Amino acid sequence: MSGKTQIELNGEALRRCLQRMPETELLRFGQAAKYICSHEANYGPPCEVPILQLREARAEWRRRHPGLPLNESI
Repeated sequence: MSGKTQIELNGEALRRCLQRMPETELLRFGQAAKYICSHEANYGPPCEVPILQLREARAEWRRRHPGLPLNESI
Protein backbone atom coordinates (compact mmCIF):
# COMPACT_ATOMS: atom_id res chain seq x y z
CA MET A 1 0.00 0.00 0.00
CA SER A 2 1.26 3.48 -0.81
CA GLY A 3 0.32 4.96 2.57
CA LYS A 4 -2.30 7.29 1.11
CA THR A 5 -5.78 7.46 2.58
CA GLN A 6 -8.90 6.76 0.55
CA ILE A 7 -9.77 10.49 0.64
CA GLU A 8 -6.35 11.38 -0.81
CA LEU A 9 -6.73 8.78 -3.56
CA ASN A 10 -10.24 10.05 -4.32
CA GLY A 11 -8.87 13.60 -4.41
CA GLU A 12 -6.32 12.69 -7.06
CA ALA A 13 -8.96 10.98 -9.22
CA LEU A 14 -11.31 13.93 -8.72
CA ARG A 15 -8.63 16.41 -9.82
CA ARG A 16 -8.05 14.46 -13.04
CA CYS A 17 -11.80 14.32 -13.69
CA LEU A 18 -12.29 18.05 -13.03
CA GLN A 19 -9.43 18.94 -15.38
CA ARG A 20 -11.23 17.17 -18.22
CA MET A 21 -14.64 18.76 -17.51
CA PRO A 22 -15.98 21.47 -19.80
CA GLU A 23 -16.40 24.81 -18.09
CA THR A 24 -20.19 24.65 -17.78
CA GLU A 25 -20.00 21.20 -16.22
CA LEU A 26 -17.32 22.38 -13.77
CA LEU A 27 -19.57 25.27 -12.70
CA ARG A 28 -22.54 22.95 -12.28
CA PHE A 29 -20.44 20.47 -10.27
CA GLY A 30 -19.09 23.24 -8.05
CA GLN A 31 -22.53 24.67 -7.39
CA ALA A 32 -23.88 21.24 -6.45
CA ALA A 33 -20.92 20.64 -4.11
CA LYS A 34 -21.46 24.06 -2.55
CA TYR A 35 -25.12 23.26 -1.88
CA ILE A 36 -24.27 19.87 -0.37
CA CYS A 37 -21.89 21.64 2.04
CA SER A 38 -24.49 24.29 2.99
CA HIS A 39 -26.46 24.45 6.22
CA GLU A 40 -29.69 24.07 4.24
CA ALA A 41 -28.64 20.61 3.03
CA ASN A 42 -27.22 19.39 6.35
CA TYR A 43 -28.46 18.90 9.86
CA GLY A 44 -24.86 18.88 11.04
CA PRO A 45 -21.47 19.50 9.56
CA PRO A 46 -20.97 17.99 6.08
CA CYS A 47 -18.74 14.96 5.71
CA GLU A 48 -15.27 15.15 4.17
CA VAL A 49 -16.18 14.09 0.61
CA PRO A 50 -18.41 17.07 -0.34
CA ILE A 51 -15.91 19.44 1.25
CA LEU A 52 -13.13 17.87 -0.81
CA GLN A 53 -15.26 18.15 -3.96
CA LEU A 54 -15.97 21.83 -3.35
CA ARG A 55 -12.32 22.59 -2.55
CA GLU A 56 -11.11 20.83 -5.70
CA ALA A 57 -13.75 22.47 -7.93
CA ARG A 58 -12.69 25.88 -6.65
CA ALA A 59 -9.02 25.04 -7.15
CA GLU A 60 -9.67 23.97 -10.75
CA TRP A 61 -11.64 27.16 -11.40
CA ARG A 62 -8.75 29.25 -10.03
CA ARG A 63 -6.28 27.26 -12.15
CA ARG A 64 -8.28 28.00 -15.30
CA HIS A 65 -8.99 31.64 -14.42
CA PRO A 66 -6.16 32.95 -12.25
CA GLY A 67 -7.06 36.61 -12.80
CA LEU A 68 -10.78 36.34 -12.09
CA PRO A 69 -12.23 36.54 -8.58
CA LEU A 70 -14.11 33.46 -7.42
CA ASN A 71 -16.96 35.47 -5.82
CA GLU A 72 -17.99 32.31 -3.98
CA SER A 73 -20.19 31.41 -6.97
CA ILE A 74 -18.70 27.96 -6.64
